[in-house]
Amino acid sequence: MDHKGTLALSRQPAHTAPETPQSEAPASADAHEDNSTDSLLPLETLIVNKLDDDKAQDIVCIDLRGKSSVADTLIIASGRSHRHVGALADHVVRALKEAGHGKAKIEGLPACDWVLIDVGDVVVHIFRPEVRSFYNIEKIWSLSPEGTGHTVSV
Repeated sequence: MDHKGTLALSRQPAHTAPETPQSEAPASADAHEDNSTDSLLPLETLIVNKLDDDKAQDIVCIDLRGKSSVADTLIIASGRSHRHVGALADHVVRALKEAGHGKAKIEGLPACDWVLIDVGDVVVHIFRPEVRSFYNIEKIWSLSPEGTGHTVSV
């Protein structure tokens, strides 16, 4: 999580290969950086791993504990197209059902510009990149007066 209370998991676009292996990647200047998802709860880890496996881009987790009673965590990710957004949402919902997390509430599937999956304590937003940049919900939710957290990259 960064100083705003967010956890960012970034993925390079599918058409770009990293130039150096991850083990040789340079260390970040940010003293709070941690290259793991150890700080995530099991439900959050399940969702983030599924999104990552399905090539979602720019995965961000925002800790809302103490900020909102709506949810404990927001997970935000981007898909490359309408079809990719719909597939990401479908795969996350299937993984949740298989793991026994009940019936998630889903909004936005017909258009697949912005799909919201409400799992109770965790709310997942999957956007097309243009829609995500327009609404910029990371900025709305990550403003934190206490300024705690660290960033995690995959």
